Amino acid sequence: MNILGINGYHGDSSAALIIDGKLVAALEEERVRRVKHWAGFPSESIKWCLEEASVNVSELDYITVSHNPRSRIHKKVTLVLSKRFRPKFILKRLTQYFKIGNIKNTLASELSVDADSIKAKVVNVEHHRAHMASSFFVSPYSEAAVASIDGFGDFVSTMVGVGRDNELEVFNTVEFPHSLGIFYTALTQFLGFSSYGDEYKVMGLSAYGKPKYLDEMREIIKPTRNGLFKLDSSFFLHESGGVDMTWFNERPVINRLYSEKLVDLLGSPRGEGEKMSARFRDIGCSVQALYEEVFSHILTHLYERTGLTNLALSGGCIQNSLANGKIYDKTPFESVYIPPTAHDGGTSIGSAFYLWNSKLGNKRGFVMDSPFWGPRFTVDFIRKLLDEKGIEYSVLKEAELIEKVAGDVASGRVVGWFQGRSEWGPRALGNRSILADPRREDMRDVLNLRIKKRESFRPFAPSVLAECISEWFERSEPVPFMEKVYSVRPGKRDLIPAVVHVDGSGRLQTVSKEFNSKYYKLITEFNKITGVPIILNTSFNENEPIVNNPKEALDCFKRTKMDVLVIEDFYITSALDATLQLTGIASKVHLITLNREITGDSIMIGKVGNSDNVEIHSNTKTLEVFGETFVSGIKVEESGSEKNLDVQGVFIEIGWVPNPPKVKFESGEILLDKGGAIKINEHCETSIPGLYAAGDVSSVPERQIIVAAGQGCIASLGVFKYLSTKKFN
Repeated sequence: MNILGINGYHGDSSAALIIDGKLVAALEEERVRRVKHWAGFPSESIKWCLEEASVNVSELDYITVSHNPRSRIHKKVTLVLSKRFRPKFILKRLTQYFKIGNIKNTLASELSVDADSIKAKVVNVEHHRAHMASSFFVSPYSEAAVASIDGFGDFVSTMVGVGRDNELEVFNTVEFPHSLGIFYTALTQFLGFSSYGDEYKVMGLSAYGKPKYLDEMREIIKPTRNGLFKLDSSFFLHESGGVDMTWFNERPVINRLYSEKLVDLLGSPRGEGEKMSARFRDIGCSVQALYEEVFSHILTHLYERTGLTNLALSGGCIQNSLANGKIYDKTPFESVYIPPTAHDGGTSIGSAFYLWNSKLGNKRGFVMDSPFWGPRFTVDFIRKLLDEKGIEYSVLKEAELIEKVAGDVASGRVVGWFQGRSEWGPRALGNRSILADPRREDMRDVLNLRIKKRESFRPFAPSVLAECISEWFERSEPVPFMEKVYSVRPGKRDLIPAVVHVDGSGRLQTVSKEFNSKYYKLITEFNKITGVPIILNTSFNENEPIVNNPKEALDCFKRTKMDVLVIEDFYITSALDATLQLTGIASKVHLITLNREITGDSIMIGKVGNSDNVEIHSNTKTLEVFGETFVSGIKVEESGSEKNLDVQGVFIEIGWVPNPPKVKFESGEILLDKGGAIKINEHCETSIPGLYAAGDVSSVPERQIIVAAGQGCIASLGVFKYLSTKKFN
């Protein structure tokens, strides 16, 4: 039996295909559309799932949709009649309901087939039942307490119950307008994070503040005796008149949710670009603290009602890994299952399994112990792409590749790692990852500022060998899908500073040989080199959805400052990976370049495009750039009869350094003697092939110059002379 599950016309649209009760393919539409949290009809995901499984649309038996417009219809109508909702708001809701009810015709149109050829029966599954099914029916438990906590779906924000074998029993629900998700999203907006899905930024920010506003938060949302909660809706806008939401074939948008009463309670909201002051950090901390209070209240009451020690969780709020990591400490549950896609994207799987197990009564026979359900690419496909792009590469045997990449990471290189099938869900779990050395204290800033282009307060994840978790973290329960945050043991924090958040925690991923053999071997090899069984892992992207195919991986690699790209067994290095050599000149130099720290008498920067090698001398004055120390006080050496170089106000880059950083001069002055044979015209072009000038640094003190060498180098103050011509390899 073939069942196609769909989450459509909602954020994180997705599709999944199960055949005879087994999941065979699942994909979020954002990966193909390249728009974060894409909302609409997941036509591209559907096409891929059918193609991956070699199933024709005419061979589908059922199509499940994780929304049921008829659910609680009388309450929806009563609400609309009792509130003065804007006509535009009502029209959008009606349009969404109509589209959900017309899925078969839409599918036929998108696949260019006759609607009559689609014999599948369409089954609408209530949103939160789909959520609950997406966790319990694919969990390893035959019996468990089950909870779904979200913003809203089909008029409900929270649903709790119990799962036994192939049945789900619902105990209670929280209906509109009360929502723990709306509370968190509204406060996320208040803190200046207005994009859909920005709640994770507040989670990262919360560690930098104190819960000084916890009493105020308790006025906004209160636990109830039945183990649920109530929202004071006067602090919000969604009940009084509806909030505009955009769900149709684009990035979802939710307009402002909070009312002026919240401003009266907490003070003015943070404006766009406004500094993240202590007040906002404390509000963020208080939001997280209150969320955890209510979350623990719900789960503790659920445990008391069921008496079960197993817990299956889902819903958008369950992406709060910080709260998830405290479940073992704050509730009696002993085992927790959270799927890799707990948010709305996971409901496409949930609706399909709800039909298969609950409605059709089939026995359970599938456990989701892997997140790898997306596209994969053949060696021939990858080779053809690289050849067409003129990319130089090496193809290495697995053992050689593992040894080489582990050595790259250990030496401070940043590696793009693209392997096998893509991950299902928002986390990169070792197949679409950027990898780096967790021992380097500066690596967090290197990645945030130069590759990820994101806020500095956001932490990075440690991927740890499963057998080593208790040695490095204060809990030993596995975290295969990076869904929980644990405290790092105090004695280990200084050893892996790049993956330890300011509060001493880490949003970890445990990696076993069975989970991902190749990734496991890589971390094992890194452990042999360094004595640390952990690699820094972040998603392979740059302010975009995680890369889905090799071309996107290559494009991301080119426009960022990664040093190495590995696609399956194809090994690619940056075209401008400058080699540093030491010479015997006396001055001491401290330089950070190519994400490696090098100390020596002098630095030779070799293989710079088609231009000459460059020799830099230093008198060891220092410059601070993004918190890192770079060399300053450089002096130009004699270069024969060439003319002097006037370099005032010019940012010189040797080789290709995309998006050069802004540099703050703390102190020091460059003393120029006689310069080299570079001529810079008004267009910032130079007379040396492979060498160019860029950027206006008119604030630079007179006669200073910045030199940036090779991709991955930030900047080093300096000037240079030419030695001999060598071409890049």
